Amino acid sequence: MRILVVGAGAVGGYFGARLAAAGRDVTFLVRARRAEQLRREGMQVVSPHGDLTIRPQLVEAAQIDGPYDLILLSVKAYTLDGAMEDFAPAVGPGTMILPALNGMRHIERLVESFGEKPVLGGACRVVAELNDKGQIVQMAEVQSLVYGERDGTISDRMRALDTIMQGAGFSAESSDRIMQIMWDKWVNLAALGGITCLLGGAVGQVASVPGGVRSAMALCNEALAVAGAYGHAPTEQEAARVVSSLTNPDSKLTASMYRDMKSGGPVEAEQILGDMVEKAEAKGIEVPLLRAAAVALRVYDASR
Repeated sequence: MRILVVGAGAVGGYFGARLAAAGRDVTFLVRARRAEQLRREGMQVVSPHGDLTIRPQLVEAAQIDGPYDLILLSVKAYTLDGAMEDFAPAVGPGTMILPALNGMRHIERLVESFGEKPVLGGACRVVAELNDKGQIVQMAEVQSLVYGERDGTISDRMRALDTIMQGAGFSAESSDRIMQIMWDKWVNLAALGGITCLLGGAVGQVASVPGGVRSAMALCNEALAVAGAYGHAPTEQEAARVVSSLTNPDSKLTASMYRDMKSGGPVEAEQILGDMVEKAEAKGIEVPLLRAAAVALRVYDASR
């Protein structure tokens, strides 16, 4: 199975490097600057599960010579349109597109551009960043990739994909409930992004001040209400887990959006918060705190 990884940053680089190290046929679609760095220094992963360096197969957009079997799409959501234009020549009749992006809006955009058939559902969990040396640094032990047909079927191509993903150095799972898993992740990210970006600190910092837990719970409940209105309410156990993890006074957890904002970088405000606010409005649900968080991030983005 020929695999094209779109995005050689923290997430795509991490999973792609693990797959390549396990002997899979992996090529990374990169821009010229990143290609030069990777050719010079290799793709380096620093991880609690073991460091590794690979000499990756690289391709630039103009060099794509035909379809790939799998496109593992891992870019920041605000770069999706450009990425789709770049990898379009790699999409053929049998290509699977496995997105590992945040939120849900990217599914709509991919289907608009490539049709229903190629687009799978996907969700990943890994805490990793690129450092100033271009190394992929994994900052927590979690490393999982879940994928599936969006209609919930277990197809032959999902069985083939699962075979490729197993034994590659991370937790991999084919799921018949991938859309629910994606919604669960979105609820968590929207609430976490709202808590940290709007209230200005890590989860524990917010939970440790008067009114902090109450405000964090309100943000969680707004996100949970939106998911429920669209038929994707988390289980009671999952909802309780989200609220507990995001109101823990000992937690140092922050959203990647918060870290991006603190470093002066662009943020996925529209894809994680803005889209959820739009979906709430379409159902007549009031989400004042999520809306305030989205506005705060828009103001930040406009001032960059």
